[in-house]
Amino acid sequence: MTNDKTTETNPTHPAITQEALAQLGDGRLAYVKAIRSEDVANLFPQAPKIAPGVELFVLHGADGTPIMLTDTREAALANAWSQELEAVSVH
Repeated sequence: MTNDKTTETNPTHPAITQEALAQLGDGRLAYVKAIRSEDVANLFPQAPKIAPGVELFVLHGADGTPIMLTDTREAALANAWSQELEAVSVH
């Protein structure tokens, strides 16, 4: 059975604001997301053009703000650690 209500109107799953997300973990949470090189310009307009089809990794703040771009997940996690951010898994 499906529920057509959005999380905004569903009292058991209230919507959370970007400000509230940013404060999760006292502002110390981050996550890593894999992206394609074709999507880099949307997140990092200042980045140089990258050949299409390359898998890259972005470290994001809890509110979704992109922090850094790298070619390995390990480098993104190391950057989180160096900035005293707790990297969490998202699915």
